[in-house]
Amino acid sequence: MGFPSNSLPRATPPKHTPTHAHNQAPLFHALLSGCDADPRGFLEAVETFCGRAARVAEEGLVQQLRSGKPRRQWVHGILETVQRCSHVLEVSVPLRRDSGTWEMVEGWRAQHSQHRLPCEGGECWACPLPSGPRVTASRSFWGVRCSVVWLLFGAAVTAMFAVLMQEAELEKVTRQFTIELAKKGFIGPGIDVLGPDVGTGEREMSWIADTYAHTLGYRDINAPACVTGKPISQGGIHGRTSATGRGVMHGIENYLSNTHYMDLIGLSPGFPGKTFVLQGFGHVGLHTMRYLHRCGACCLCVGEVDGAIYNADGIHPQELADYKLEHGTIVGFPGAEPYKGSVLEVPCDILIPAATERQLTAENAHLVNAKIIAEAANGPTTPAAHEIFLKRNILVIPDLYVSAGGVTVSFFEWLKNLNHVSYGRLTFKYERDSNHHLLLSVQQSLERGLGRAHGDLPIVPSPEFQARVAGASEKDIVHSGLAYTMERSAKQIMSTAQQYDLGLDQRTAAYLCALEKVFRVYNEAGFTY
Repeated sequence: MGFPSNSLPRATPPKHTPTHAHNQAPLFHALLSGCDADPRGFLEAVETFCGRAARVAEEGLVQQLRSGKPRRQWVHGILETVQRCSHVLEVSVPLRRDSGTWEMVEGWRAQHSQHRLPCEGGECWACPLPSGPRVTASRSFWGVRCSVVWLLFGAAVTAMFAVLMQEAELEKVTRQFTIELAKKGFIGPGIDVLGPDVGTGEREMSWIADTYAHTLGYRDINAPACVTGKPISQGGIHGRTSATGRGVMHGIENYLSNTHYMDLIGLSPGFPGKTFVLQGFGHVGLHTMRYLHRCGACCLCVGEVDGAIYNADGIHPQELADYKLEHGTIVGFPGAEPYKGSVLEVPCDILIPAATERQLTAENAHLVNAKIIAEAANGPTTPAAHEIFLKRNILVIPDLYVSAGGVTVSFFEWLKNLNHVSYGRLTFKYERDSNHHLLLSVQQSLERGLGRAHGDLPIVPSPEFQARVAGASEKDIVHSGLAYTMERSAKQIMSTAQQYDLGLDQRTAAYLCALEKVFRVYNEAGFTY
């Protein structure tokens, strides 16, 4: 998925064909080896991880096919198809500055996998270098992410070189770029769904949805579903803003509750008493810190591009958020001391890189002093650093899984827009009345059974039941769906790691899960050409 064809050589069949995948462990470990140097960029890193998983998957999938087509050629052919990008659109949007000068703004939209429609992927504005290769890497990454968490989406991603602009200028470019996407069939509720990512949020998503709905999509009742991450008033969904951070919390929780993995790294199960360090206090970092704090974990250190802070007794997330909102920085926060070293090297139980890619490399991986690394950012760990962490017995919870909360809730928003009704609206009052009748029925049964001599026997619900007696709100349903999705995906990743005897290598297991799911679609549906 995103790696060149020569990175997926046909694997040599083993001399003794095993009957179960876990018996192939020596071969698979050999296929995974050979990553001694870091690749130069995000694209190369994605290629490396995908390529290694594809070579492992090929052997396993060949063994799963029983008869019919030449097995190895068929499997290899589908994996070759999976790795290719279906469409890439490059456009140049003219921008007339408020000053009267003109400037060309370049943008890309890549649709990697169309095994499921619509495609879905983030909309990145103001990327440092949003070139074609960078977009290629990103859409590959979104492809495996959607497959890992069982979303019925293909994969796509957008990047746009948004030079420094005023709000009015940014709106002009965003709306014009939407028109260009629509004219070429790169946006639509059943074709390609855009979502927020780096440098974009509810405002930009609202502009895109409004532009599409009033131009090429004006006859489409489902037009608002062309974009996710919208404001609530524009068809957005409750819980989307904090979804990525909440997903990070659930991802860590699923591993912390697994005694097998905790025994492997020497940690006790559960959040209480655990310490964590956060690199990046942006949108994802803030909500991740909040949720982990509520679970009983203690944040020791927070790092940003302009400085870092440390407090051995813990940093309160809301106090830090209020300070940053007022001052525009975490530097000088009175609840902590300045920290001059690298936040990635602070001793802790859980390290959470939530900033940018390629933060953990071969140069600093041996200095990391954490038991768990939860990759809230995209691509923070290079292949060479990944190998070092495996050798050092550090559990890395991979980005394509642990940071999938945002795209998961985007899927829920897309479904909401297609159904044209908010979650819980049709059942909210019914559930509330049903719960009240249930309590009343229990009370009446007890009074009849014990007799009137005992007087009235009011039923007092527990605080947990009282909180749910009114029925599930949209946010409740979204949170429940996200928790279930993350739990289900974690179990499959762990099961795959055990099946292929991968140990702590959860990244390769996650890629294997994604590749096998996409392979299954092509294998069972075939091709239309």
